[in-house]
Amino acid sequence: MDLKGIKFSKLHGLGNDYVIIDESVNEVIPEDKKEEVCKFIGDRHFGVGSDGILFVYPSKIADIGYRMFNPDGTEAEMCGNGIRCFGRFIYENNIVKKEKIGIETKDGIKNMNITFENEEPFLFKVDMGLSKFKTSEVPMNTDKDEFLNEEFKINDTTFNLSAVNIGNPHAIILVDNVDSIDINELGPVIENHESFPEKTNVHFVEIISDSEAKMITWERGAGATLACGTGATGTAIVSYKLGLLNNDILLHLPGGDLKFNVYEKDGDIGAFMEGPAEFVFNGEF
Repeated sequence: MDLKGIKFSKLHGLGNDYVIIDESVNEVIPEDKKEEVCKFIGDRHFGVGSDGILFVYPSKIADIGYRMFNPDGTEAEMCGNGIRCFGRFIYENNIVKKEKIGIETKDGIKNMNITFENEEPFLFKVDMGLSKFKTSEVPMNTDKDEFLNEEFKINDTTFNLSAVNIGNPHAIILVDNVDSIDINELGPVIENHESFPEKTNVHFVEIISDSEAKMITWERGAGATLACGTGATGTAIVSYKLGLLNNDILLHLPGGDLKFNVYEKDGDIGAFMEGPAEFVFNGEF
């Protein structure tokens, strides 16, 4: 497909970078070409390079619609760092000029509040919704109803792994020292493990105190990244559920920090995520 003349913007959230294309009025990339085009755009050698490609869509049930594709061309349900970048893009491009925005995703409507500094959008707080722990909903192949802090053997090493869905599947692994983990070796093995029929995002987590933790990430369809918003959300919720962290949490990711406020609703657990989103550049093919 000839992309000449197509405009895009690049933004990042804690180093997790995204190319955003506005299709709120007209379709720019035909549906049957999106996988192919997103593979090209996401390639850091031959395309623009990104951890994901976001499309702005019209919505009948929210202020605006959102779709996210991985650099391997697969479509993801949601992306925490991506949705903050999305919020900044739609605000600064006058697509939705509101401080409180409802965004339709494949994981339901996400509500976002924007905090301003010197009249510029500065922090983006998103209700990431409720988590799912039933292994049938993660999904995960196991005879256990929930898989929480259970032994999981990889490459002759046994880890303690928790499986959770927060819009997409995540494997949260508690370790004593994340700096000792070779994410490039272990990440793809766990992502593609037969226990996860839809593959999974992988996070190694080191608890620092009752309100603070450090994590590294291997993202499904993207590889090692500097940050993962849904993964950080899953980490906060799992750590809270296991009694390791309280409900106000600061997570240190390679690209920067994210804040979380964990809440309970009707027996389920959800979280608000707050963090920055930065504009990088506009471009045209």
